[in-house]
Amino acid sequence: MSKPSSGRSPKKTRRSQPPTREGWWFIAATLLVAGAAVDAGINLYFLTFGMMVCLILAGIALSELGLAGLRVRRVLPPAIHAGTPYLMGIALENRKRRLPSFSIEVEDLIDGRPIEKRCYFLKLPAGRLQETAYRNTMARRGRYHLSGFRLATKFPFGLLPRTRSVEDADELYVYPALIPASDSLLRGLPAFPAPGRSFAPSRQGEFRGLRAYRPGDDPRDIHWRSSARRGIPLLREKEDEETREATVILDNHPDTATDAAAFERAVSEAAGICVELVQRGFSVGLAVRGGEVRAAVGGAQAERILRALAVIAPDAGPLPAVRTGTVIRIRPGAPPALETSGASDRERRFA
Repeated sequence: MSKPSSGRSPKKTRRSQPPTREGWWFIAATLLVAGAAVDAGINLYFLTFGMMVCLILAGIALSELGLAGLRVRRVLPPAIHAGTPYLMGIALENRKRRLPSFSIEVEDLIDGRPIEKRCYFLKLPAGRLQETAYRNTMARRGRYHLSGFRLATKFPFGLLPRTRSVEDADELYVYPALIPASDSLLRGLPAFPAPGRSFAPSRQGEFRGLRAYRPGDDPRDIHWRSSARRGIPLLREKEDEETREATVILDNHPDTATDAAAFERAVSEAAGICVELVQRGFSVGLAVRGGEVRAAVGGAQAERILRALAVIAPDAGPLPAVRTGTVIRIRPGAPPALETSGASDRERRFA
């Protein structure tokens, strides 16, 4: 999951914006009328010139008033994968008490450069909050720095657009594209009665649920509050995590990462396999040169692994030692290989 937007007050700065094509024509006409007024000395020309200048000044004043009192923030998507379209939410709030804002464009910035995807708000009444979203696709995985927003308006005459830059920093993690694990690899994994559940209960591990107490069960596992509420003894049951631990080893040595396309495919394969294992209920870990993500279960673990893979780069350090369980090794340019497995014969009978 991407990092949520912070609640700090963003810093606003103004930037000059050149006139529109119509604005240049209007300015040229104003200067032409001014020259004619000075040359001919006709009061009607001076009156027309004054009206045109007042029109320009009124447009600037109304544009600045429309941009004043606005607060903008992002609504980040839960996950962004390279090459996959996503929707970035933009929320704009008008904090003015009485005056609405018209024709506001909001543009997101990465390292000060616009994404060139704009959100448009036709009318934002005073004291109201509106949300919309823009659709975008990030070509490459990585960590991106969202530096702020650019607010712009051409209201009311479309002659001299006014802009305001809002500094609001965020970090955006773009996860690798997911390449699903092959059927042959999945068939070699330990199988369980259902995704996310181990065949064997355990006193240590992730909470699985409650069941009725049976003779021979350990009384220490009785959940007394639920038992008193239901009127029957209920036992806490947990899953055995040791029999379903899996480690994905991605070899990111510089010698194996000479082909950039093959290296990116290996990263995507590792991401797809890790997500599949997490969904199947495995305790999944990731081992790469230069670090590791220790095995754990749940959606938060999938996010930790994807975030590590988003910024992985070639490294000449040693690979961490793998303890027990299923081991899947991935090398750029070669298919993923299932090397060892902690599955027992009893587990495989459930396949």
